[in-house]
Amino acid sequence: MGRNDEIRIFNGIINGDDEVLKSFYKKNFKRIRNFVVMNSGTEVDSEDVFQDALIVLYQKLKSDPSSIHCSIHTFFYGVCKNIWRSKLRKKSNLPFIGDSDNLILDVNANIIEDIEKQERENLFRKHFLKLNNSCRQILTLYFEGKSVREIAMITKYSEGNVRKKKFESKKLLMSMIENDPLYREFVFQNKETKKVS
Repeated sequence: MGRNDEIRIFNGIINGDDEVLKSFYKKNFKRIRNFVVMNSGTEVDSEDVFQDALIVLYQKLKSDPSSIHCSIHTFFYGVCKNIWRSKLRKKSNLPFIGDSDNLILDVNANIIEDIEKQERENLFRKHFLKLNNSCRQILTLYFEGKSVREIAMITKYSEGNVRKKKFESKKLLMSMIENDPLYREFVFQNKETKKVS
């Protein structure tokens, strides 16, 4: 594939070009599906992995495209493999059938961190959206760096009420996140990583 083709795909993914995305899907999905199905997954799993990897690829192209040192298809396949490996680890200790494991070495090591960061953000977002409108509004304003006084003016609550609601909302959100099995998996993985290092 020529450099111009790569640039066209880069720009198409960043800009959400339907034609480029359809072509990218057609060229890559079958290989991803075969890999996932061969490793204890389903076609639905393949779709999920593909979509998750597309988000990682989009973020990488937006933030640091020069870190991709191989073809975009090779890079994307490596991201998909890492995502599926990560999902398998979380599900159980299912056997993993590799095909050219050296490929993973070609993919930027930061990709694993990108995937895990994305999963943490998804976990936060999932529970944040379960909060009632009042909690979400106050926490959103708080995360935007607004002061208690500013939040009170916007929400029409008293400052004391804002402090109380902010505290209770943060506490509820943290409790929901900490009781999620995925959160416990993150904690376990971090402990294991520290033991190894």
